[in-house]
Amino acid sequence: MSSDAQDSRRGSSPGGFTFSLSDPTFRAAVYQILVIGAVVALGWYLISNTLENLARQAIATGFDFLEREASFGIGEHMIDYAPSDSYGRAFLVGVLNTLKVSIIGIVIATILGTLIGIARLSSNWLVAKLASVYVETIRNIPPLLQLFFWYAVVTETMPAVRQALNPLPGVYLSQRGMWIPVPSADPVWAYMGYALLAGIVLAFVIRRWAAARQARTGQPFPAGWASLGVILGLPLAVYIAGGAPTALDVPELAGFNFRGGQNVSPEFFAILMGLAVYTAAFIAEVVRSGIVAVNWGQTEAARALGLPSGPTLRLVVLPQALRVIVPPLTSQYLNLAKNTSLALAIGYPDLVSIANTTINQTGQSIEGVALIMGSFLTISLSISLFMNWYNKRIALVER
Repeated sequence: MSSDAQDSRRGSSPGGFTFSLSDPTFRAAVYQILVIGAVVALGWYLISNTLENLARQAIATGFDFLEREASFGIGEHMIDYAPSDSYGRAFLVGVLNTLKVSIIGIVIATILGTLIGIARLSSNWLVAKLASVYVETIRNIPPLLQLFFWYAVVTETMPAVRQALNPLPGVYLSQRGMWIPVPSADPVWAYMGYALLAGIVLAFVIRRWAAARQARTGQPFPAGWASLGVILGLPLAVYIAGGAPTALDVPELAGFNFRGGQNVSPEFFAILMGLAVYTAAFIAEVVRSGIVAVNWGQTEAARALGLPSGPTLRLVVLPQALRVIVPPLTSQYLNLAKNTSLALAIGYPDLVSIANTTINQTGQSIEGVALIMGSFLTISLSISLFMNWYNKRIALVER
Protein backbone atom coordinates (compact mmCIF):
# COMPACT_ATOMS: atom_id res chain seq x y z
CA MET A 1 0.00 0.00 0.00
CA SER A 2 1.37 3.46 -0.90
CA SER A 3 2.30 6.05 1.74
CA ASP A 4 -0.44 8.43 0.47
CA ALA A 5 -3.05 5.72 0.98
CA GLN A 6 -1.75 5.02 4.47
CA ASP A 7 -1.89 8.76 5.33
CA SER A 8 -5.45 8.86 4.00
CA ARG A 9 -6.55 5.90 6.11
CA ARG A 10 -4.97 7.47 9.20
CA GLY A 11 -6.67 10.81 8.43
CA SER A 12 -3.42 12.73 8.22
CA SER A 13 -1.90 15.10 5.72
CA PRO A 14 1.40 14.36 3.98
CA GLY A 15 3.00 16.92 6.35
CA GLY A 16 2.18 14.75 9.38
CA PHE A 17 -0.78 16.79 10.76
CA THR A 18 -3.54 14.41 11.93
CA PHE A 19 -7.15 15.57 11.50
CA SER A 20 -8.37 13.77 14.61
CA LEU A 21 -9.44 14.97 18.06
CA SER A 22 -7.05 12.42 19.50
CA ASP A 23 -4.17 14.48 18.13
CA PRO A 24 -3.20 17.19 20.69
CA THR A 25 -2.13 19.70 18.02
CA PHE A 26 -5.36 19.38 16.06
CA ARG A 27 -7.45 19.47 19.26
CA ALA A 28 -5.69 22.64 20.46
CA ALA A 29 -6.28 24.34 17.10
CA VAL A 30 -9.99 23.42 17.18
CA TYR A 31 -10.42 24.72 20.72
CA GLN A 32 -8.70 28.00 19.88
CA ILE A 33 -10.88 28.48 16.81
CA LEU A 34 -14.00 27.79 18.89
CA VAL A 35 -12.94 30.24 21.60
CA ILE A 36 -12.14 32.98 19.06
CA GLY A 37 -15.46 32.38 17.35
CA ALA A 38 -17.33 32.58 20.67
CA VAL A 39 -15.59 35.85 21.60
CA VAL A 40 -16.36 37.38 18.19
CA ALA A 41 -19.98 36.23 18.37
CA LEU A 42 -20.40 37.62 21.89
CA GLY A 43 -18.82 40.94 20.90
CA TRP A 44 -21.04 41.20 17.83
CA TYR A 45 -24.14 40.43 19.90
CA LEU A 46 -23.30 43.04 22.52
CA ILE A 47 -22.47 45.75 19.98
CA SER A 48 -25.51 45.12 17.78
CA ASN A 49 -27.83 44.89 20.79
CA THR A 50 -26.44 48.14 22.20
CA LEU A 51 -26.83 49.96 18.89
CA GLU A 52 -30.37 48.65 18.49
CA ASN A 53 -31.37 49.81 21.99
CA LEU A 54 -29.82 53.23 21.45
CA ALA A 55 -31.64 53.61 18.14
CA ARG A 56 -34.93 52.58 19.76
CA GLN A 57 -34.53 55.30 22.40
CA ALA A 58 -33.46 57.88 19.77
CA ILE A 59 -30.03 58.33 21.40
CA ALA A 60 -27.36 59.62 19.04
CA THR A 61 -24.36 57.40 18.39
CA GLY A 62 -20.98 57.91 16.78
CA PHE A 63 -18.19 60.39 17.33
CA ASP A 64 -19.61 63.32 15.37
CA PHE A 65 -20.14 65.17 18.65
CA LEU A 66 -16.38 65.74 18.84
CA GLU A 67 -16.75 68.44 16.19
CA ARG A 68 -19.45 70.34 18.10
CA GLU A 69 -18.79 73.34 20.33
CA ALA A 70 -17.87 72.31 23.87
CA SER A 71 -19.29 75.41 25.61
CA PHE A 72 -17.43 74.83 28.88
CA GLY A 73 -14.20 76.26 30.20
CA ILE A 74 -11.09 74.41 31.35
CA GLY A 75 -8.99 76.02 34.06
CA GLU A 76 -5.64 74.54 33.01
CA HIS A 77 -4.57 73.82 29.46
CA MET A 78 -1.20 73.35 27.76
CA ILE A 79 -2.57 74.46 24.39
CA ASP A 80 -4.88 77.35 23.54
CA TYR A 81 -8.46 76.54 24.47
CA ALA A 82 -11.72 78.47 24.73
CA PRO A 83 -15.33 77.38 25.41
CA SER A 84 -16.07 77.98 21.74
CA ASP A 85 -13.66 75.18 20.75
CA SER A 86 -14.83 71.66 19.97
CA TYR A 87 -15.25 68.68 22.26
CA GLY A 88 -12.38 67.06 20.39
CA ARG A 89 -10.02 69.85 21.39
CA ALA A 90 -11.29 69.62 24.97
CA PHE A 91 -10.43 65.91 24.97
CA LEU A 92 -6.97 66.76 23.66
CA VAL A 93 -6.51 69.23 26.53
CA GLY A 94 -7.48 66.49 28.98
CA VAL A 95 -5.04 64.02 27.43
CA LEU A 96 -2.19 66.55 27.58
CA ASN A 97 -2.98 67.39 31.21
CA THR A 98 -2.92 63.69 32.07
CA LEU A 99 0.38 63.23 30.24
CA LYS A 100 1.88 66.23 32.05
CA VAL A 101 1.07 64.77 35.46
CA SER A 102 2.19 61.29 34.40
CA ILE A 103 5.56 62.30 32.96
CA ILE A 104 6.54 64.75 35.71
CA GLY A 105 5.21 62.37 38.38
CA ILE A 106 7.23 59.45 37.00
CA VAL A 107 10.42 61.53 37.06
CA ILE A 108 9.87 62.76 40.64
CA ALA A 109 8.77 59.34 41.90
CA THR A 110 11.80 57.65 40.30
CA ILE A 111 14.29 60.07 41.85
CA LEU A 112 12.61 60.06 45.27
CA GLY A 113 12.04 56.30 45.28
CA THR A 114 15.65 55.57 44.29
CA LEU A 115 17.02 57.77 47.07
CA ILE A 116 14.72 56.23 49.68
CA GLY A 117 15.44 52.70 48.48
CA ILE A 118 19.17 53.31 48.85
CA ALA A 119 18.59 54.98 52.22
CA ARG A 120 16.86 51.84 53.51
CA LEU A 121 20.15 50.00 53.09
CA SER A 122 22.21 52.73 54.73
CA SER A 123 24.59 51.80 57.54
CA ASN A 124 23.29 54.86 59.40
CA TRP A 125 20.59 53.57 61.76
CA LEU A 126 18.56 56.79 61.78
CA VAL A 127 18.54 57.18 57.98
CA ALA A 128 17.54 53.56 57.44
CA LYS A 129 14.72 53.73 60.01
CA LEU A 130 13.34 57.01 58.65
CA ALA A 131 13.29 55.51 55.14
CA SER A 132 11.53 52.40 56.47
CA VAL A 133 8.92 54.50 58.27
CA TYR A 134 8.28 56.47 55.07
CA VAL A 135 7.78 53.31 53.02
CA GLU A 136 5.57 51.51 55.52
CA THR A 137 3.46 54.60 56.21
CA ILE A 138 2.91 55.92 52.70
CA ARG A 139 2.21 52.53 51.15
CA ASN A 140 -0.63 51.86 53.61
CA ILE A 141 -2.49 55.16 53.13
CA PRO A 142 -4.92 55.18 50.16
CA PRO A 143 -3.71 57.52 47.41
CA LEU A 144 -7.03 59.41 47.34
CA LEU A 145 -6.56 60.44 50.98
CA GLN A 146 -3.05 61.59 50.17
CA LEU A 147 -4.42 63.80 47.38
CA PHE A 148 -6.84 65.37 49.85
CA PHE A 149 -3.96 65.93 52.28
CA TRP A 150 -1.74 67.74 49.75
CA TYR A 151 -4.70 69.79 48.51
CA ALA A 152 -5.45 70.86 52.08
CA VAL A 153 -1.79 71.75 52.64
CA VAL A 154 -2.08 74.44 49.96
CA THR A 155 -5.63 75.67 50.41
CA GLU A 156 -5.70 75.67 54.23
CA THR A 157 -2.17 76.67 55.21
CA MET A 158 -1.32 79.26 52.56
CA PRO A 159 -2.48 82.91 52.97
CA ALA A 160 -5.05 84.66 50.78
CA VAL A 161 -3.99 86.19 47.48
CA ARG A 162 -3.59 89.73 48.81
CA GLN A 163 -1.36 88.44 51.64
CA ALA A 164 0.61 86.10 49.36
CA LEU A 165 4.08 85.09 50.48
CA ASN A 166 6.94 86.44 48.40
CA PRO A 167 9.98 84.21 49.19
CA LEU A 168 11.85 85.22 46.02
CA PRO A 169 11.54 88.15 43.62
CA GLY A 170 8.60 87.47 41.31
CA VAL A 171 7.54 84.28 43.15
CA TYR A 172 4.27 84.31 45.10
CA LEU A 173 2.61 81.63 47.25
CA SER A 174 -1.07 81.76 48.16
CA GLN A 175 -4.21 79.67 48.43
CA ARG A 176 -4.45 79.76 44.65
CA GLY A 177 -1.09 78.13 44.17
CA MET A 178 2.34 79.38 43.22
CA TRP A 179 3.04 82.07 40.65
CA ILE A 180 6.50 82.23 39.07
CA PRO A 181 8.04 84.43 36.35
CA VAL A 182 8.58 82.83 32.95
CA PRO A 183 10.37 83.99 29.79
CA SER A 184 8.25 86.24 27.60
CA ALA A 185 6.92 84.79 24.37
CA ASP A 186 9.58 84.61 21.68
CA PRO A 187 10.01 82.36 18.59
CA VAL A 188 13.47 81.36 19.80
CA TRP A 189 12.02 79.09 22.51
CA ALA A 190 10.35 76.85 19.93
CA TYR A 191 13.57 76.62 17.94
CA MET A 192 15.44 75.75 21.14
CA GLY A 193 13.02 72.89 21.69
CA TYR A 194 13.71 71.57 18.20
CA ALA A 195 17.45 71.94 18.85
CA LEU A 196 17.10 69.99 22.09
CA LEU A 197 15.37 67.11 20.28
CA ALA A 198 18.06 67.17 17.60
CA GLY A 199 20.72 67.13 20.32
CA ILE A 200 19.16 64.08 21.98
CA VAL A 201 19.08 62.20 18.67
CA LEU A 202 22.66 63.20 17.89
CA ALA A 203 23.79 62.15 21.38
CA PHE A 204 22.26 58.72 20.79
CA VAL A 205 24.13 58.43 17.51
CA ILE A 206 27.40 59.47 19.20
CA ARG A 207 27.02 56.85 21.92
CA ARG A 208 26.34 54.12 19.36
CA TRP A 209 29.34 55.20 17.30
CA ALA A 210 31.59 55.36 20.38
CA ALA A 211 30.55 51.86 21.47
CA ALA A 212 31.20 50.44 17.99
CA ARG A 213 34.56 52.25 17.80
CA GLN A 214 35.68 50.90 21.16
CA ALA A 215 34.64 47.36 20.23
CA ARG A 216 36.57 47.65 16.96
CA THR A 217 39.74 49.43 18.09
CA GLY A 218 39.71 49.14 21.88
CA GLN A 219 40.08 52.91 22.21
CA PRO A 220 37.52 54.61 24.50
CA PHE A 221 35.77 57.81 23.54
CA PRO A 222 34.25 60.30 26.05
CA ALA A 223 30.75 59.73 24.74
CA GLY A 224 29.12 60.96 27.95
CA TRP A 225 30.73 64.38 27.84
CA ALA A 226 30.25 64.64 24.09
CA SER A 227 26.55 63.77 24.42
CA LEU A 228 26.08 66.29 27.21
CA GLY A 229 27.84 68.94 25.16
CA VAL A 230 25.61 68.30 22.16
CA ILE A 231 22.38 68.24 24.20
CA LEU A 232 23.20 71.50 25.97
CA GLY A 233 25.26 73.15 23.24
CA LEU A 234 22.75 73.06 20.37
CA PRO A 235 19.94 74.83 22.29
CA LEU A 236 22.45 77.31 23.69
CA ALA A 237 23.75 78.07 20.19
CA VAL A 238 20.19 78.60 18.95
CA TYR A 239 19.48 80.86 21.96
CA ILE A 240 22.51 83.02 21.20
CA ALA A 241 21.75 83.10 17.48
CA GLY A 242 18.19 84.18 18.28
CA GLY A 243 19.38 87.27 20.12
CA ALA A 244 19.55 85.79 23.64
CA PRO A 245 16.21 87.27 24.84
CA THR A 246 16.10 87.95 28.59
CA ALA A 247 12.65 89.51 29.00
CA LEU A 248 10.51 87.88 31.70
CA ASP A 249 6.77 87.77 32.17
CA VAL A 250 6.54 88.56 35.89
CA PRO A 251 3.27 87.94 37.78
CA GLU A 252 1.60 91.03 39.24
CA LEU A 253 -1.31 91.38 41.63
CA ALA A 254 -4.38 92.66 39.77
CA GLY A 255 -7.64 92.71 41.69
CA PHE A 256 -8.23 89.40 43.44
CA ASN A 257 -5.62 87.38 41.58
CA PHE A 258 -2.25 87.55 39.86
CA ARG A 259 -1.77 88.18 36.17
CA GLY A 260 1.18 87.17 34.07
CA GLY A 261 3.81 84.57 34.82
CA GLN A 262 3.03 80.90 35.23
CA ASN A 263 0.66 79.47 37.81
CA VAL A 264 1.12 76.11 39.54
CA SER A 265 -2.42 75.48 40.75
CA PRO A 266 -3.26 73.74 44.05
CA GLU A 267 -4.99 70.99 42.07
CA PHE A 268 -1.93 70.27 39.94
CA PHE A 269 0.38 70.41 42.97
CA ALA A 270 -1.87 68.03 44.93
CA ILE A 271 -2.22 65.41 42.20
CA LEU A 272 1.48 65.59 41.34
CA MET A 273 2.80 65.35 44.90
CA GLY A 274 0.20 62.83 46.00
CA LEU A 275 0.93 60.36 43.19
CA ALA A 276 4.70 60.94 43.19
CA VAL A 277 5.08 60.48 46.95
CA TYR A 278 2.76 57.43 46.96
CA THR A 279 4.44 55.71 44.00
CA ALA A 280 7.92 56.53 45.33
CA ALA A 281 7.25 54.30 48.35
CA PHE A 282 6.71 51.31 46.06
CA ILE A 283 9.65 52.23 43.83
CA ALA A 284 11.85 52.40 46.94
CA GLU A 285 11.08 48.76 47.69
CA VAL A 286 11.76 47.82 44.06
CA VAL A 287 15.15 49.55 44.20
CA ARG A 288 16.00 48.03 47.57
CA SER A 289 15.18 44.51 46.40
CA GLY A 290 17.17 45.03 43.21
CA ILE A 291 20.26 46.11 45.14
CA VAL A 292 19.93 43.23 47.59
CA ALA A 293 19.68 40.82 44.64
CA VAL A 294 23.21 41.72 43.52
CA ASN A 295 25.77 39.29 44.89
CA TRP A 296 27.60 40.75 47.88
CA GLY A 297 30.84 39.57 46.33
CA GLN A 298 30.54 42.35 43.75
CA THR A 299 30.67 44.97 46.50
CA GLU A 300 33.55 43.23 48.24
CA ALA A 301 35.51 43.05 44.99
CA ALA A 302 34.96 46.77 44.38
CA ARG A 303 36.13 47.62 47.88
CA ALA A 304 39.15 45.38 47.45
CA LEU A 305 40.07 47.53 44.44
CA GLY A 306 39.84 50.63 46.61
CA LEU A 307 36.56 52.03 45.30
CA PRO A 308 34.66 54.20 47.85
CA SER A 309 31.05 53.39 48.73
CA GLY A 310 29.54 55.99 46.38
CA PRO A 311 31.32 54.90 43.17
CA THR A 312 30.79 51.25 44.15
CA LEU A 313 27.04 51.78 44.28
CA ARG A 314 26.94 53.89 41.13
CA LEU A 315 29.36 51.96 38.93
CA VAL A 316 29.11 48.37 40.17
CA VAL A 317 25.90 47.64 42.07
CA LEU A 318 23.20 49.76 40.41
CA PRO A 319 24.06 48.77 36.79
CA GLN A 320 23.60 45.12 37.77
CA ALA A 321 20.54 45.83 39.91
CA LEU A 322 18.80 47.53 36.98
CA ARG A 323 18.16 44.14 35.39
CA VAL A 324 16.11 43.21 38.44
CA ILE A 325 14.59 46.65 38.99
CA VAL A 326 13.22 47.51 35.53
CA PRO A 327 10.42 44.90 35.15
CA PRO A 328 8.59 45.71 38.42
CA LEU A 329 9.40 49.40 37.93
CA THR A 330 7.31 49.29 34.75
CA SER A 331 4.27 48.24 36.78
CA GLN A 332 4.72 51.21 39.12
CA TYR A 333 4.92 53.61 36.18
CA LEU A 334 1.69 52.14 34.80
CA ASN A 335 0.00 52.46 38.18
CA LEU A 336 0.97 56.12 38.44
CA ALA A 337 -0.35 56.88 34.96
CA LYS A 338 -3.67 55.15 35.69
CA ASN A 339 -4.01 56.73 39.13
CA THR A 340 -4.15 60.18 37.49
CA SER A 341 -7.86 59.48 37.09
CA LEU A 342 -8.16 60.30 40.83
CA ALA A 343 -7.60 63.95 39.89
CA LEU A 344 -11.36 64.21 39.41
CA ALA A 345 -11.76 64.22 43.22
CA ILE A 346 -9.78 67.46 43.67
CA GLY A 347 -10.94 69.28 40.53
CA TYR A 348 -7.88 68.93 38.31
CA PRO A 349 -9.06 68.92 34.65
CA ASP A 350 -7.57 65.63 33.51
CA LEU A 351 -8.90 63.35 30.80
CA VAL A 352 -11.52 61.67 33.02
CA SER A 353 -12.84 64.98 34.36
CA ILE A 354 -13.23 66.51 30.90
CA ALA A 355 -14.74 63.31 29.51
CA ASN A 356 -17.32 63.23 32.31
CA THR A 357 -18.33 66.82 31.55
CA THR A 358 -18.64 65.94 27.87
CA ILE A 359 -20.74 62.87 28.65
CA ASN A 360 -23.08 64.90 30.87
CA GLN A 361 -23.62 67.47 28.11
CA THR A 362 -23.92 65.15 25.11
CA GLY A 363 -25.38 62.02 26.70
CA GLN A 364 -23.03 59.84 24.64
CA SER A 365 -21.57 57.87 27.49
CA ILE A 366 -20.45 54.85 25.49
CA GLU A 367 -18.32 56.93 23.15
CA GLY A 368 -16.94 58.99 26.05
CA VAL A 369 -15.96 55.93 28.06
CA ALA A 370 -14.46 54.38 24.93
CA LEU A 371 -12.28 57.47 24.46
CA ILE A 372 -11.13 57.29 28.09
CA MET A 373 -10.29 53.60 27.75
CA GLY A 374 -8.53 54.10 24.43
CA SER A 375 -6.46 57.00 25.79
CA PHE A 376 -5.31 55.17 28.90
CA LEU A 377 -4.63 52.04 26.85
CA THR A 378 -2.43 54.05 24.49
CA ILE A 379 -0.55 55.71 27.36
CA SER A 380 -0.01 52.40 29.17
CA LEU A 381 1.14 50.57 26.05
CA SER A 382 3.54 53.40 25.23
CA ILE A 383 5.10 53.16 28.70
CA SER A 384 5.31 49.38 28.41
CA LEU A 385 6.92 49.52 24.97
CA PHE A 386 9.56 51.98 26.13
CA MET A 387 10.36 50.06 29.31
CA ASN A 388 10.49 46.74 27.43
CA TRP A 389 12.90 48.30 24.94
CA TYR A 390 15.06 49.60 27.78
CA ASN A 391 14.91 46.24 29.56
CA LYS A 392 16.18 44.46 26.45
CA ARG A 393 18.88 47.06 26.01
CA ILE A 394 20.38 46.45 29.47
CA ALA A 395 19.88 42.69 29.43
CA LEU A 396 22.93 40.45 29.56
CA VAL A 397 23.52 38.65 26.27
CA GLU A 398 25.18 35.25 26.47
CA ARG A 399 27.66 34.64 23.68
